[in-house]
Amino acid sequence: MQWLIRKTQVNIPFTMLRKTFLDYFLQNRLNPEIGLDAAALERYSLSDFTDIAKELQKQNLTITLHAPFVDLAPGSTDPSVRALARHRFEQVLELVPYFKPKTVVCHSGYEKKRHGYFKEAWIENSLKIWCWLGPKVREEGALLMLENVYEPGPEDLRIFFENLGNQDLGFCFDIGHQAVFSETSVENWLKQLGTHLEQVHLHDNLGEHDDHMTLGKGHFDFPKFFQILKSLKKNSPVITLEIHDIKGLWPSFEYLETVWPW
Repeated sequence: MQWLIRKTQVNIPFTMLRKTFLDYFLQNRLNPEIGLDAAALERYSLSDFTDIAKELQKQNLTITLHAPFVDLAPGSTDPSVRALARHRFEQVLELVPYFKPKTVVCHSGYEKKRHGYFKEAWIENSLKIWCWLGPKVREEGALLMLENVYEPGPEDLRIFFENLGNQDLGFCFDIGHQAVFSETSVENWLKQLGTHLEQVHLHDNLGEHDDHMTLGKGHFDFPKFFQILKSLKKNSPVITLEIHDIKGLWPSFEYLETVWPW
C-alpha cells in the first residue's frame, strides 16, 4: 500500500494538522492537502505556517493546498464581497512559497439559485479574480484548480477554462459533489472538462448528502469512474482523499488499491 500512499494526497484542515495530526502524517508519510480556512488564516502567524511547512518538507512529502471557500463569492456584484475573496486568496498566496504546493484548489462559489439571475456579471467578475490568481500561483510553481461544488453541470465552469488555458488553471473534479449536487452525469463532466482535468477529490456518499464517507461505503461507482478516467488520462491526475472520519482513511486506501487503474 505504500506505493499508493506516495501517490495520494489526504485532506486535513491546517488547525487539525497543527494541533493533533502532524506527527500522524509524518509517521505514516501521508501527503497532506492542507485546508486553509478563514479561522486559521486569522489565528496563526506566518511562522506558525512556515514551521509546519518545514516539517513536512523534511520528509519530502508532496503538499497541495485548499483555499478558503465558506461565504466567499468571487463573482459577486458587491465590490466589498469581491474584495474579501481577493483578500483571502492574497493570504493564501503569501503561504505558497513556503509550502511549495503542487496545486492550490479553489471553489468558484457559484450557486444557481443565488447567482443565476446575474450569471453574466458573475462570470465577468470571477474571471478578473481567476485571471489574476492563476498566473500568480503558476509563478510559484503550482497550478490553480477550480473545483465543482454546487454547479448543476460543467457548463458553469467551462467558461473559466476556455479563458485561462491549461497553463494557469486546471479542473479539480470532486466526485462526491457531482453525485449530490450535479444534474448531469460523470460522463458529461469528463466529456466537457476532461482535457482540463488535473486533480480529483475522492469520497463517497449515498447520493443525498455530502457525507465524505469511506470509499466503497456509499453509492458511487468507482470502478466505472476510473475506467472512464483512464481512457482520458494516460497518467494519474493528483488524487486527494477527502474522508472526514480518520477511521475511514485506511479502509479507503485499501479500497482504492483494488480499483486503481494506473
